[in-house]
Amino acid sequence: MNFITAFNKEFLEQRRTRKFLIALVVLVLFGMTSPLMAKMTPQIMTMVPGGEAFVGMIPEPTINDAVAQYIKNIIQFGVLLALVFTMGSITIEKDKGTAAMILSKPMPRGSFLLAKFTSLALTFIIAVVIAGVAAYYYTYFLFGQMNILNWITLNGLIVLYILVYIAITLLYSTLTRTQYVAIGLSFGTLIFLGILGSLPGFGINLPDALISNASLLMSGYPVTNWTGLWVSLGIIVVSITTAWLVFRKQEL
Repeated sequence: MNFITAFNKEFLEQRRTRKFLIALVVLVLFGMTSPLMAKMTPQIMTMVPGGEAFVGMIPEPTINDAVAQYIKNIIQFGVLLALVFTMGSITIEKDKGTAAMILSKPMPRGSFLLAKFTSLALTFIIAVVIAGVAAYYYTYFLFGQMNILNWITLNGLIVLYILVYIAITLLYSTLTRTQYVAIGLSFGTLIFLGILGSLPGFGINLPDALISNASLLMSGYPVTNWTGLWVSLGIIVVSITTAWLVFRKQEL
């Protein structure tokens, strides 16, 4: 069994377990509604008791507000889904004995791991692309035209950010015995990197800088530091490589 066969099997499982559908529906829904939420913020405030007093203090919503709302929603729910979908990728296969059966075909363990990662990656790439198209349409309709190249770059950076946490969670799923430990470690890493990313002068070198750079691009400001991009790619490569080095020595 080669990588292509393993990938087809994993991506089919993404669809059968509704993971693909869930990612698509959730991210596209927030892609569609984010510009509307930004546009309707003043009206929403009037529905809050006492909120009428603050409506006049809220500036008129702009394209930047719609973009910020989109980034926040897609990142929050994209990463959450990525952690949940990935946490049992290896632990469950090992626990049920499925991994031992598949690897007896035979299949290289590296191909087994890479198929897991790429199938999950494709699920989120498709979901973010469609969400991005929906968000662009509604933002154009409600606010006006955006720079299409910057918008494509923004969504590419969002995908890369999600892939960082897929790779990290896949590593933890390989190292640990249960999926709950894997997702606990992944959430801990997410919080830890978030804290480091908030430190002045240090955060620009971490994955959170991807989101900051995306916001700068959409606001029309030049991006001068892309260290976070290379660090993110490095985290993905190191996580997948480490998972392979550990997994190839594990007894199934």
